[in-house]
Amino acid sequence: MSITVQAASAAGLTTAQVEQRRRDGQTNDVPDRASRSVRDIVRANVFTRINAILGVLFILVLATGSIIDGMFGLLIIANSGIGIIQEIRAKRTLDQLAIVSQARPTVRREGGSAQIPPNEVVLDDVIELGPGDQIVVDGEVAESALLEIDESLLTGEADPIAKQVGDQVMSGSYVVSGSGAYRATKVGKDAYAAKLADEASKFTLVKSELRSGIDTILKVITYLLIPAGLLSIYNQLFSSRESWQPALTGMVAALVPMVPEGLVLMTSVAFAVGVVRLGRRQCLVQELPAIEGLARVDVVCADKTGTLTENGMRLAEVKTVDQADGIDADEVRKALAALAADDPRPNASVLAIAEALPQTPGWQQTAVAPFSSAKKWSGGSYGAHGDWLLGAPDVLLDSASEHARQAEELGSSGLRVLLLARSDRAVDAKDAPGAVTPAALVVLEQKVRADAAETLEYFAEQDVSIKVISGDNAVSVGAVAGSLRLSGGDAAVDARQLPSDRDELADVLEERTTFGRVRPEQKRAMVGALQSRGHTVAMTGDGVNDVLALKDADIGVAMGAGSPATRAVAQIVLLDNKFATLPYVVGEGRRVIGNIERVSNLFLTKTVYSVLLAFLVGLAGVGSQIFHYDPIGYPFLPRHVTIAAWFTIGIPAFILSLAPNNERARSGFVPRVMRLAIPSGVVIGIATFVSYLIAYQGANATEQETVRAGTTALITLIMIAVWVLAIVARPYVWWKVLLIAVSVLAYLLLFTVPFTRAFFKLDPSDWGLTGAAVVCGLVGIVLVEIAWWVGSAMSGQRRGLLPPA
Repeated sequence: MSITVQAASAAGLTTAQVEQRRRDGQTNDVPDRASRSVRDIVRANVFTRINAILGVLFILVLATGSIIDGMFGLLIIANSGIGIIQEIRAKRTLDQLAIVSQARPTVRREGGSAQIPPNEVVLDDVIELGPGDQIVVDGEVAESALLEIDESLLTGEADPIAKQVGDQVMSGSYVVSGSGAYRATKVGKDAYAAKLADEASKFTLVKSELRSGIDTILKVITYLLIPAGLLSIYNQLFSSRESWQPALTGMVAALVPMVPEGLVLMTSVAFAVGVVRLGRRQCLVQELPAIEGLARVDVVCADKTGTLTENGMRLAEVKTVDQADGIDADEVRKALAALAADDPRPNASVLAIAEALPQTPGWQQTAVAPFSSAKKWSGGSYGAHGDWLLGAPDVLLDSASEHARQAEELGSSGLRVLLLARSDRAVDAKDAPGAVTPAALVVLEQKVRADAAETLEYFAEQDVSIKVISGDNAVSVGAVAGSLRLSGGDAAVDARQLPSDRDELADVLEERTTFGRVRPEQKRAMVGALQSRGHTVAMTGDGVNDVLALKDADIGVAMGAGSPATRAVAQIVLLDNKFATLPYVVGEGRRVIGNIERVSNLFLTKTVYSVLLAFLVGLAGVGSQIFHYDPIGYPFLPRHVTIAAWFTIGIPAFILSLAPNNERARSGFVPRVMRLAIPSGVVIGIATFVSYLIAYQGANATEQETVRAGTTALITLIMIAVWVLAIVARPYVWWKVLLIAVSVLAYLLLFTVPFTRAFFKLDPSDWGLTGAAVVCGLVGIVLVEIAWWVGSAMSGQRRGLLPPA
């Protein structure tokens, strides 16, 4: 490089050089995390199809001056509010995590050092490094004093990498041991980690069958609203010869119940309650439908490092290998404890020894040799207690020796093996280590999460396949997977041998479960290959190398301690970094999906009978013009529609949506719910219309006769709708029976208490008409029951009256 670069490497940039680079745009302008802004969140939740429909109808009701009949307008606020609050809550939590975890590099400028925010770093800045420091931009090592870098967040490789002057370092990695400095060579969007994050920067929503199914239903309803609305307007204004205000109110009363507004609200509420429950387990859900997505997952791609294993090693065994020189097991453990306690910069292996052997012998250290990647050993001299070495067996031993072969055999199974040995001279001697006498093989293994095996067993029981995908070496990955009793886990595949063709890759993924040396782009390709075979894929990870795969997976699950980029693109963040939280998320998702599907029957039954009733009344009105009989107006006011839904749909649906439910998630949401909703809705619509015709006294009827006719129709409708609720609630337990009983009692009170009768314009005092309504209702109940049994038999998914024993 030029002389300027050498000067920058020695003393850092001057203020003038920094300003020049800023003017040239050579700054670390890393793009913001890939989430929606508050404005985007509000816009997405307010400007929805259902809010548009309800908003227009609400304005029409307000035009008539009847505010009471516009109570349904509150659903616009509720529908929007729940989604907005949850998404903003998730956004703020992640933004706070990003601030807390943001590294502040120490940069040399004008001959001094100062900590600055990452976005103020410029090209050619010299950045100092010490243990634990994160590398914020790509660069070239300018100074190195036993500098070792952990690049696991970028590559998945768990072992630290020694860096010498001139070596490249990448953003997203951090210093494990040693110290040094590096010069920034790539900043901003040119940095490796930023490029990966930028590829994942576009915000995408979770694929939700519930949401897409409800949206499909809403589209159909939108198309039905147009002819139904025109027919209702014609009937109310021209056929029934009413004034514009009652005509408009009647039209809105016909159209509002066609919209399953409560279904959207109930779905949001059920998801939100699930989010709160998971939040108590330190699981942050960024998008409400993500709970549903994970419940439908049939393949989980789990990263080994940070997901199945914890950061660090565990002392598995100390194998004393030589008793001839009087070195017994007790002395071996004392030596290990002393070396671990006296190491000023312990690496992961030494920390594992210190954790396993916390009781130090109290030996006085007379000399020390720190570990370096060049010599691959460290040591300590302890006077009369001897000179002890700890390092790589292949360096300290003759490769032909029995002990070396034993160490190699242990290492081939994925374990890390160190040799503890005695030396015949001080460890800081120029010709150290000198003559080496083996004392013990120190066997270390990666620290597997205590709950990882139980979590994998849960997924196996639920027929969810696990694919362990890691950037670490295949032998190590296989050892971890094998220790967790993962089927096929010990037969790890080296990803460097995987085919690039998607179909061939999918074939391998169908057969094998464990993969090592996987590059970031390969993780992404593996997710795509699994999806091409119809799998719903969840990807877990914590490093920048996982970002692209997390982005493409159906559900991305990030660890809270992982990189900000992974937390940004994931739909679910495990704040406590526990892989074992996932079964709770799956269970919560299944509860939500099963319950929403159950209550959807209630809402869509209302939609079907509302559409049918609107068309029947409208066609009857058109027929009155052709055949010259008394015109027929719509039987209900908007307030009647509201109370009809209170205790047959609204409150019961809310309670049912929060109930325990362990049913497996299945595809085909829309056809399944319509199997009950269509026949039930048709029966209710026809029975209500017949009941209304019986009570209808013609166009010249008094107001009291009109109210009685509407009440008669409403009684029939409510009777059959309550029975549909009773069907949906099956199998019965005590609280469901109580729920149905309370609904019946509530309607009895509404129809008998003078205040509510007057407020809601109800008059069941004509016993003849009320009796006719009950008869029509009973006939409807029998028909709905028959339809349910026939539909259940055809689908083979009958729900009994009582829960299984």
